[in-house]
Amino acid sequence: MKLQRMNRRALALGALAVTGALALTACGSDETGGGNGGDASATAQAGNIECGDAKGQLQASGSSAQKNAIDAWVKQYTAACKDVQINYNPTGSGAGITAFTQGQTAFAGSDSALKPDEVEASKKVCTDGQGIDLPMVGGPIAVGFNVPGVDTLTLDASTLAKIFDNKITKWNDPAIAKLNDGVELPDLKIQAFHRSDESGTTDNFTKYLKAAAPREWSYEPGKSWEAEGGQSAQGSSGVAQQVKQTNGAISYFELSYAADGIKTVDIKTEATEPVKATIENATAAIGAAKVVGTGKDLALELDYTPTAEGAYPIVLVTYEIVCDKGNKADTLPATKSFLNYVASEDGQAQLADAGYAPMPTEIITKVRETIAGLS
Repeated sequence: MKLQRMNRRALALGALAVTGALALTACGSDETGGGNGGDASATAQAGNIECGDAKGQLQASGSSAQKNAIDAWVKQYTAACKDVQINYNPTGSGAGITAFTQGQTAFAGSDSALKPDEVEASKKVCTDGQGIDLPMVGGPIAVGFNVPGVDTLTLDASTLAKIFDNKITKWNDPAIAKLNDGVELPDLKIQAFHRSDESGTTDNFTKYLKAAAPREWSYEPGKSWEAEGGQSAQGSSGVAQQVKQTNGAISYFELSYAADGIKTVDIKTEATEPVKATIENATAAIGAAKVVGTGKDLALELDYTPTAEGAYPIVLVTYEIVCDKGNKADTLPATKSFLNYVASEDGQAQLADAGYAPMPTEIITKVRETIAGLS
């Protein structure tokens, strides 16, 4: 186990050095946390965190997909900065953005970039500024399944679309059997679970279905689930728990939620071999993203139909959403201090241990520059 964790950390540090294929020229002008004691000067192992004038409580909410990453960051940060308490509520991306635009939180976590109407709403709380997207966390959206007697399963976009649209209802359906030669599939009803709350994970998953299987998936991508049928649960932890306890279940969630014994689907793409949901394979796909935000906004455009070997197609990037200008004076020092740590080399190196992928070098460098200019 110790060796495994060392390998994970090595992977994270290695990924930080990977430049990927991100094109910064695409830019235009364009439930945790209490502080622990400790001397900040003696916290080199916690990432050489600079607390500065940070103090008080920092309220944040949003993406449940990044909760395990936030937990890891908060543990390290509050060990160094004993005067700060960070309370992150994993309410889902939609609720997190709403809370931010209503001035209830210092920052929000979202697996989808801000939409134009959300940017407009943010101007009411960001004095002389607006909300911006800072990509901090990457990773695969795993498709978890619970089919007794089946340990490995391969599906493609077309089959997934039909499963989640209630068009394929049995695990031994010919379309599934064709992709899983030699696997004994049971005559068992498929129990498909989706998110009941507005979710950036849902947004990214349905963007994948729309991009990779447009004929089979007729719904527009979005944070809210549009297809009929299926069952629902709250948050990533909710749908993961349903998969774990329900025979015949299938759902989608960030990879770290599959750590507790849930098997995940290998995805058939245009590459030669099906692709497993791993940090390395997600990093390969995220490396092909493009920055499409303007100004200080660093929203990314992901490629949901990669053809490269080992590029996992169902990925998400979680953004920390904050005001570029007009942040509240009482929370600005803590916000900048915490986000500086999150975006630092040490902060990003925490991600692999928590089951996530760090941002490629070009992107995280731009994120650090943007955080330094927050006011």
